[in-house]
Amino acid sequence: MEYHKDRFNDHSLMIFDDKNRIISLLPANESGTTIFTHQGLTFGGFLSCGLMTTEKMLQVFSVVLEYYKSQGMDKLIYKKMPYIYSDNACEEDLYALFRINAELYRRDVSSTIFMSNRLPYHRSRSFKKAIKNGVTIKEVDSFDAYWKLLNDVLSKQHGVNPVHTLDEITHLGSIFKDNIKCYLAYHEDEVLAGSVVFENENIVHCQYLASNDLGRKLGALDLVIHHLITEVYPEKSYFDFGNSNEDNGKYLNTGLIFQKEAFGARAVVHDFYEINING
Repeated sequence: MEYHKDRFNDHSLMIFDDKNRIISLLPANESGTTIFTHQGLTFGGFLSCGLMTTEKMLQVFSVVLEYYKSQGMDKLIYKKMPYIYSDNACEEDLYALFRINAELYRRDVSSTIFMSNRLPYHRSRSFKKAIKNGVTIKEVDSFDAYWKLLNDVLSKQHGVNPVHTLDEITHLGSIFKDNIKCYLAYHEDEVLAGSVVFENENIVHCQYLASNDLGRKLGALDLVIHHLITEVYPEKSYFDFGNSNEDNGKYLNTGLIFQKEAFGARAVVHDFYEINING
C-alpha cells in the first residue's frame, strides 16, 4: 500500500482485544463520508489472527462501525476476501455481515484452478503449436520489455493503461522479489506474450496476461500459462486468473472467462457489501 499512499486517504484500523493483543487489521481508506476496505487492494476485509472467534467478530463490527460513525462516516463498502487467499477458514465476517443487514451489491467471478484436482483443459493444441514453432519461456528480472508490449496491447484493444506504471511494478518487484515475478514468451529475440505472477505460500495469481499479434498466432500465451501450471507452480493449492467482470459484476466478459475455463479453471466469487453505518 505504501507505493500508492498519495492516491488514497488512509483510514485503516488495528483492533485489540481486552488483553491488548492485536486480533485483526482492517486496511481501509475514506472518500467523502464513505469508508472502503481498501480501494488500493484487490482484496479487502478484516485480516484476523487465530485469536478471532465468531462472537469476537460480531463485537469487532459493532466497535468499528461505532468508531467510523464518530468520525462522520455514513457508509462502509466491505470487500470480502475470497477463501482461497486465506490460510484457514475465516468466514466469521460473513456471518457478522448477515447480522448487521449488509447489502450484497456486487459479485465478481474469479477463475481458479484447484491444483490438487485439476480438470483437463482444452488448450493443448495451441501451446503445442507454440512449442513446434520454437517459442520459449523465460523468467526475467526486468519488467521493461513486457511493459512496452503490455501498454501497446491494452492501448490498442481497450484504450487503457496498466493499473501499475512501469516504475511502480519495478519498485514492487524489487521489494517482493520472491513474490512478484515476470514470465515471458520469446520467438527468437522478440517478446510475444507474458504474465506477471503474484505468489504466496498456497496460491498463484496471474495478472497482466497479454500477447501481441504474432503471439496470438503462435499460441504463445497458452504456452506461458501451461508452463506456469505444470512446470513452475504444480505444488501450489490454487492458480488464480482473476475476474472477468465489468460494471460492478453485472457484465461478464464471456470470451475472457472462456479462455480461463479452457485451462480447467472454475468460478470463485468475490463479494462486495454495502453497510449503512447510521442504520
